[in-house]
Amino acid sequence: MLTKTVNILKTPKDWKELLSHVLTGTEIIFTENDTPVARLVPIGQRIAGLHAKTAWMREDFDEPLPDSFWIEGK
Repeated sequence: MLTKTVNILKTPKDWKELLSHVLTGTEIIFTENDTPVARLVPIGQRIAGLHAKTAWMREDFDEPLPDSFWIEGK
């Protein structure tokens, strides 16, 4: 995916220009003082690895729960 960076202070008044880039597969990164603040991408397009290592499962995830879990008041 191609990436285009746009300073939010210099954003075009006509958003159609930016949307035409997005529709052809270009990701738009909006920056303020050289710091990324927002991203514009096509709907439904996933970015592989975007949230890598932000969630995990315990090794015992699929183990049966103990009886104490199912018995009320314990």
